[in-house]
Amino acid sequence: MNRIDFSPYRRSMVGFDRLFDMIENQNRPNAGDKYPPFNIERRGQDAYRITLAVAGFKPADIDITAQANLLTVKGNKPDDSVEGEYLHVGIAQRGFERRFELADYVRVDSADLADGLLVIDLVREVPEAMKPKKIAIGGNTLTVVDNASDEGTQAA
Repeated sequence: MNRIDFSPYRRSMVGFDRLFDMIENQNRPNAGDKYPPFNIERRGQDAYRITLAVAGFKPADIDITAQANLLTVKGNKPDDSVEGEYLHVGIAQRGFERRFELADYVRVDSADLADGLLVIDLVREVPEAMKPKKIAIGGNTLTVVDNASDEGTQAA
């Protein structure tokens, strides 16, 4: 098994413990980690979409929980007594729990279930105070120029 040693980086990089832990945990084999299948799509610079194939699940059977840097999707099928006898069962009827680590400032924008696909849209919203700004110095006033819009505002 190939294992990456992050100890030289851990000694010189402060505050990246969570990132290193996530990378190391991804190498551990997870039994049953393939259900349900999913796609992760980048839809723009700050927009993402997760699509899970959840055939047979109703909206009431699925629970989506977003907390600090973690999105959890759980599916629980109620035990309904089904009429008839199955000769082959190829459609998974088991419950599942899928976890997604989210970056800072990423929030769930919407979720929709249609045609057996659960679509979860995510948006990254960096607070205005955290966005990079270019500071121009001129005379007695300080001009702050936002990199995204290149508009200047005067500050004393």
